[in-house]
Amino acid sequence: MSVAELKQAVSKGALWLTRGKHTQRLRRVKKPLKAQDVLHFYYNRQVLAQEVAPAELLRDCKDYSVWYKPYGMLSQGSKWSDHCTIGRWAQTHLKPERPVFIVHRLDKAATGLILLAHSKSAARALSAMFEQHALEKHYQILVHGDHSKQQQPQVIDEPIAGKSAKSTFSCLHYDQQHDLSLVDVKIDSGRKHQIRRHAASINLPVVADRLHGNVNRRYPDSLNLQLCAVSLSFTCPLSGEKRNFELPQEYRPQLAVAAKQLTE
Repeated sequence: MSVAELKQAVSKGALWLTRGKHTQRLRRVKKPLKAQDVLHFYYNRQVLAQEVAPAELLRDCKDYSVWYKPYGMLSQGSKWSDHCTIGRWAQTHLKPERPVFIVHRLDKAATGLILLAHSKSAARALSAMFEQHALEKHYQILVHGDHSKQQQPQVIDEPIAGKSAKSTFSCLHYDQQHDLSLVDVKIDSGRKHQIRRHAASINLPVVADRLHGNVNRRYPDSLNLQLCAVSLSFTCPLSGEKRNFELPQEYRPQLAVAAKQLTE
């Protein structure tokens, strides 16, 4: 490997330092080392070559910030790299620069609002808020089929992996020509792939869900999973103020756009 390749891999998070009982990602190749230090270099050319669309800062509240996470961006990295994560993106683009702590997650294939903390105290308070479900989260999804025929709103409480899970689906619009529905989803729990699994359980799979949808259906590579976190409402545990964050319309699932991609 050339020096340039080595430095690029380090900048993307492939190098770790263990000192005593503590292990952390190492960013600087010029960091002085001590006796008994151990370096771990996890090199994977494919992983390091990955790229994602940029995230966008929607609101900077100093102790925490609200971002739009695009399709393909991870909530957290791996030992191989963290350059495609929302945390690393925020670290390198937020001004003034601050530490970043993940307090909740969005699937790699999902898009939308994500909250990041910038102090340990804010991370603890916000994490507790999410763990206690002391907030209201809404998503929008595009599904195959006519959800307007279902009871409105429709509560789905099918357990996921043996754990309780509750989603409330409300149809916003049905496109009869393309047999697609735009649905608002409020979740009261946060199980893995909860919305996708609940949508599939009522035979209205999320568009471009290649994991839980119809395995025989083929989608164009350009069509991403149509699942987006569109709003977060809560009482700020730090200030006591009411907070409501709404995702701009241009980032939300678009019926006409998805329908066009499906017919091309």
